[in-house]
Amino acid sequence: QVQLVESGGGLAQPGGSLRLSCAASGNIFNIDVMGWYRQVPGKQRELVATITNDNSTNYADSVKGRFTISRDNAKNTVYLQMNSLKPEDTAVYYCNADRVVVAFITGYLEVWGQGTLVNVSS
Repeated sequence: QVQLVESGGGLAQPGGSLRLSCAASGNIFNIDVMGWYRQVPGKQRELVATITNDNSTNYADSVKGRFTISRDNAKNTVYLQMNSLKPEDTAVYYCNADRVVVAFITGYLEVWGQGTLVNVSS
């Protein structure tokens, strides 16, 4: 079984910074894509950023130039550095691991973390 554990959420002031981390654990051989999504009450979960295992990245237009996604493949960990935070960045942020290859399981898995709250407020 694969688990994702997120950390780093909390309260930040507008213009401030936060760094989210997400570590995957389990008998993992490979994770093709790791990413961050966010959701506010009453709205659909939306893409924030993704990164492949060869470090190809993709960002939502709303965060380009402010957020940076990175990963450490040896640690199966993905990070999201969030700078110049805005109140509209307030949401629950979810870590995602897609096309995960694990021992003793045929095919790919997709796994979600439990979510971490980011609150941007003065």
